[in-house]
Amino acid sequence: MQLLKHMPKGALLATLLSTAPQIASAFYLPGVAPRSYTEGELVPLNVNAIRPVAVHDAFVHSLVSYDYYHPFFQFCPPEGGPKDVSESLGSILFGDRIKTSPYELHMKKNETCKKLCPRTYHKAAAFWLNQQIRDGISINWLVDGFPAAQVYNTGSPGFLLGAEINGEVLFNNHYDIFIEYHTVTGAVAGSTEQHRVVGVNVRPESRDYKGEIKEDTCLGNQEPVRLSESGDTTVTFTYSVYWIPSTTAWATRWDKYLHVIDPKIHWFSLINSSVIVVFLVLTVMSVLIRALKKDIARYNRLDQIELEDMNGTSALEDGVQEDSGWKLVHGDVFRTPSNPLLLSIFLGSGAQLFVITGFTIALALLGFLSPSSRGSLGNIILFLFTVLGFVGGYVSARIYKSMQGEKWKLNIILTPLLVPGIVFATFFVLDLILWAKQSSEAVPFTTMLVIILIWFIISVPLSFAGSWLGFRAPMIEAPVRTNQIPRQIPPATTYLKPIPSMLLVGILPFGAIFVELYFIMSSIWFSKIYYMFGFLFLCYGLMIMTCAAATVLLVYFLLCAENYNWHWRAFLAAGTSALYIFLNCLVYWVSKLSLSGFSGSVLYIGYSLLISFLFFILTGSIGFFSSWWFVRKIYKSIKI
Repeated sequence: MQLLKHMPKGALLATLLSTAPQIASAFYLPGVAPRSYTEGELVPLNVNAIRPVAVHDAFVHSLVSYDYYHPFFQFCPPEGGPKDVSESLGSILFGDRIKTSPYELHMKKNETCKKLCPRTYHKAAAFWLNQQIRDGISINWLVDGFPAAQVYNTGSPGFLLGAEINGEVLFNNHYDIFIEYHTVTGAVAGSTEQHRVVGVNVRPESRDYKGEIKEDTCLGNQEPVRLSESGDTTVTFTYSVYWIPSTTAWATRWDKYLHVIDPKIHWFSLINSSVIVVFLVLTVMSVLIRALKKDIARYNRLDQIELEDMNGTSALEDGVQEDSGWKLVHGDVFRTPSNPLLLSIFLGSGAQLFVITGFTIALALLGFLSPSSRGSLGNIILFLFTVLGFVGGYVSARIYKSMQGEKWKLNIILTPLLVPGIVFATFFVLDLILWAKQSSEAVPFTTMLVIILIWFIISVPLSFAGSWLGFRAPMIEAPVRTNQIPRQIPPATTYLKPIPSMLLVGILPFGAIFVELYFIMSSIWFSKIYYMFGFLFLCYGLMIMTCAAATVLLVYFLLCAENYNWHWRAFLAAGTSALYIFLNCLVYWVSKLSLSGFSGSVLYIGYSLLISFLFFILTGSIGFFSSWWFVRKIYKSIKI
């Protein structure tokens, strides 16, 4: 993920951010320095988890990743056995399992047909491996921390375990490794010539060796390896290394993975979303400036005039009631909604998610999510979730107190536990499925224990502290008094009924982000690197404005229809965009994925539901707070 530099404020900021993917330079997280090698020095080649990718039919057939040294793969281990390479917590959570390998790469030293080890595959392992090859599984190597790509397919990391050609499954056992290096000159190199790795490509081949393996053996033609599912198959692993000089600088070596795919689609999406936002904002401004200003002036004028006949038949009063029914519910609009405890908990978690998302995108935009720092995204999210538990507790307490809730102890306890608990429970169930499948993406028990300790030792106490301050703060007083007897709500028109209004409002924020959502999902399920944070930043801003404007309009129409139950309606209407996200995930499942196993389908649905739930909390909170501000603004402006 490439670092996008921060720009000046004002109009220039928006212009440059929108073109960030084109003008971005390779800027790396402080502390991640390039490593230089002298000629003949050993360059480390580490192996990572083996992941499924799209095959010849452009479909992903599996979601389960495996450890490189899974028993059925039988890859050659290094002398003394493979050793784990230290990883960050975020890297482990995102499925990285990096280990040492037996491959020896010496800077600028070409080597041909180096033999590793022979392996014998029994029929059970052969059957399993052939199925993995059909599903399109990809091997992932890291040379000097840089991922290797398959020759002629340099857009994404990894290279295929094998191939299916004319119905025959071929197993790759030879690897031609092409390493591009850049020679450092000047004062940086010092007295000795220094070289840096700037590119790695691998050409996997299937070779059934007969007889002794020599240096020129790999230059000839051999029959491909076919793993027999009815007997044993002996396979010998070999590799060749070729060093290629390159003019590519170390700072730009990630650019091959970070090119913008179809930038016109991004621009079309931004223009389309911008048109929607401009239309909604203009509509809201029209309501605020024309209708509300006129209504407020008329109401205040009526309060100053002594009317002798206010029996409901005067033309002036009828006009006021017909034009704006929202003043008629001034005594009920701030009435405590149903289930204020649950609503306040959701709003506290939503505020926490809002700040987490904003900070994460901002840090990515500033370049602190460098691809060279593996797991940085997971580390940032985990850190922000832990620290910002204070925000969730504070907001939840202030909202619950303003709603005159009485179960304040329950609010303090449930705010840091309910939404994170749902997320953790879902994640744990999905992790159990990965454990059962012996997947490398299954989070180890020790890592799970560390997350729980961070949650309960740091995040929960911070949330308690925020709730304590929130309840000690002065109550947010309503600008008007609430009547003791609730006003009767008249029947609503069709478009203001709960389900139609929620569906209408929810589709607008989804429309602002659905194109960018497609690229994010492709990077997740197709194992690609996402870095278009300039577009993502703008889409996130457009989504916030769309969500706020659409919900404010809905609340205004509800109040004009004398319906004062706006609290949950605002939250649920904006949160309905999560329903469209889940439906979009189902469409993506049908159109881009072809999952062969039941477990893969359960994993996909589970992760989609998890993402949709978090989005529901986020957008619902945006809708509620914007509506809350709007309602307080208009009722504060009139004289009661």
